[in-house]
Parts: sequence; C-alpha cells; structure tokens
Amino acid sequence: MGKQNRRRRTGRRAVPATGPVLDADTLTDPERLAEAIATAAVAAAQGDTAGVRHFAEQLAGPDRVRPEVAAGVERASRRIIARAFDFGWLPSDVHQAARRRLDEFAVGYLTDLMADHRAPFAEDTVDEIWQAQLDDLGATVWWTPPHLIPWADRALLTGADAVTTVLDALALLLRLPKLEPIRPLPGTAHRHRGARPAVDEKALGRVRGLLAKAESTAFPAEAETLSAKAQELMTKYAIDRVLLAVPTVDADLPGARRLWLDTPYTEAKALLIDLVARANRCRAIFVADWDFVTVVGEDPDLDAVELLSTSLLVQATRAMIDTPSTAGDSRSRAYRKAFLTAYATRIGDRLTTAAAATVAEAADPTLLPLLATHDHRVEKAFSTYFPTTRARGITIRSAEGWEAGTEAADRARLDG
Repeated sequence: MGKQNRRRRTGRRAVPATGPVLDADTLTDPERLAEAIATAAVAAAQGDTAGVRHFAEQLAGPDRVRPEVAAGVERASRRIIARAFDFGWLPSDVHQAARRRLDEFAVGYLTDLMADHRAPFAEDTVDEIWQAQLDDLGATVWWTPPHLIPWADRALLTGADAVTTVLDALALLLRLPKLEPIRPLPGTAHRHRGARPAVDEKALGRVRGLLAKAESTAFPAEAETLSAKAQELMTKYAIDRVLLAVPTVDADLPGARRLWLDTPYTEAKALLIDLVARANRCRAIFVADWDFVTVVGEDPDLDAVELLSTSLLVQATRAMIDTPSTAGDSRSRAYRKAFLTAYATRIGDRLTTAAAATVAEAADPTLLPLLATHDHRVEKAFSTYFPTTRARGITIRSAEGWEAGTEAADRARLDG
C-alpha cells in the first residue's frame, strides 16, 4: 500500500546529466556535499530537470535516504531558507509562492524548513507577525534530526524522490527576488519596544458580521450597501483611534502587509485592493510577477483593508458570474477582466465617498490636521519601502464587460 501512495516521477534518461558530479570524497565531506546540493538546486532553478534527477538518484540511491546525505541536505537547506528571509520574504509569502508552483510534498518540506529556522530563537526575539504566520501554517519541529529521513518516510517517498523534491523546493527559494523588508528577522525583534496601535476586536467583529452578510446575500444591491456600512464603521473606528492617540506619537514608521492573489485577472483584483487601501488611508503596490499586493499603513488600517478586500473580491466574482451578457460573451476572459476592472473602479469611488462623508460628519476641529499627519506618515513609509515605483495601466477589450461591471457596482444605494 505504501508503494501505491508514493509519487512517481518520469523523465527521459537518455538526456545527458549536467548537474553536479559526485565522488566518494564529496559524500563523506558534509561541507562539500552541502555545496553540491546547492549547485544542484541552482541547476533545478535553471530548468535542468534531467540533470537534477540524475544527481538525486546518484545521491540518495533507490530506497531510503542515507544519514550523511540527510545531513548535507539539512546544511544546504538552512542556508538557502535563511537567504530567502534575508531577502524580505515572510513565512506566509514563502508558503503562498510554493503552493502556486510546487506540489504538496515540496510545500510540506518548506513548512518544516521554516519551523527549523525559527527553532533556535528566543520567543521575545521573534516578531509577532512572523510567529503568527508560522502558527497559521502549523509549522512545528516534529521530527528527530536529521529531518530528511523521517520526512521522506512520512511522505512515503523513495530516496531519489525525496531528494528531487527537496531540490525543487530549494530551486523555488533561489528564484525568489529581493523584496523590501517589512518585518524584523527572527532574533532581531523586540516585542515590547514601542506599542503599535491596538486592534479593537469588538469593532472588527462588527465589520466581519456585515461583510459575512454581504457575502451570503443573493442581492447585489444589499451586498454593496452592507459593504458600504462596513466601510463607514471602519472609518469611524479609525477616527476614534486617531483622536485618542493625540498624546502619544509612535516614532516608528507604519507597517506593511502582503496580500496574495489567485489567478486569473490579478491586475483587476490588485486594482480593487489598491482602491480599498486608499479609502482606508493606506498605500498599495502590485508585484505582478508573483501575484501579490503590498499594503502600507497602520496595523488596524491594514486589518480593515484585508477584511474588506477579501470580502469584495468574493462579491465581485459572484456579481460577475451572475450578471448575464447580452452578447453572450460573459464567459470570455476579455469580458470578465473588463467587468472586474470596472467593478473595482466604481466600488473604489463609492468607498472613498463613504469614508469622506464619515470624516465630514465627525465635526472635530482637530481631526483634519491629525489625519493629514497620519497620511504623511503613511506616504513617508511607502517611499521608504518603495523608493522607486512604476505606474501601469490595465488594457480593457470589452466595452460590454466594462458597462456591466459599472452597473453592478452602481445599483445600490449606499445610504442604507
């Protein structure tokens, strides 16, 4: 039964291997072995599938992984995952990139590798967001070293399959570009240094309730009204927070958060997040090659943006599917991209209007200067994280999709 569950790999054995060459000295020298594994990961990142597979078969043999091989893999893997974190990637980012490009075995290996990276650091030197992301992934050190042997046994992988999987995972890490650091690395955080604005769970609970109703209703007008009410509550919550925070000004820059998007139509989805961010006093930038948006702002505002964006993406997709096309092309990519882009544009306008109206109703003479200071801090943080940015447009090829998306976003009264 175990053999039936093992992953099978196929390849053309006649293709000459171009991966690293193994000799007896390499197999007995942990440092040379780690270097050979890192070289094979580079070859995998460059697409040398046949050479990498040949290397894995030489290294591991047909059956169980040898302990010296497992030790070499562990040494190379620790260096490469540390490089990814030094490049600004967080645990959730690594996981999101992996689940889009690798199989479940490689994703599981990377989850364990991140848990292993975290293990040596004291709790109070690990950033809260870092730890929360690992907890969400269920990343724990469950094995007795060296990791590769119990991991391969649990995954029911042969030695060659296990090493090939590891090389695929490390190849992805090597392809990750350098990002702006938005959270401190493990070992460098100071959890109690300078309190960040507290998140009002009661207020967020009310917002979540409204958005849950918006996602469950079958009536687009009702969904949009509920979403607008959620925006109004979030703006009131932000106003109260700004007014109460007058005596203490946090010297640290606002933070940032990465929101990952599922294909297709990521440009339109990123536009929606950007407009939601602007309505909630944040700034956003889209990394198209990896399908994520980085949002810059205060932590409570980032919570609001994530909540509302997630809900509106669900609502926009449902509205797109439920809105018929008179030309019969509602299933075409051009129509759906135009629909979602128009929907995002119009919803963004309406959220901004709702937020501005809430600010105007506050009638506090100190509010506008405080909001201006807040906006300046966010802009300063955005410029620090992203000193160079480039604007990009979205090409629309369906006028009917644009009109339908605008109408779908425009049907509701937002005054409740």
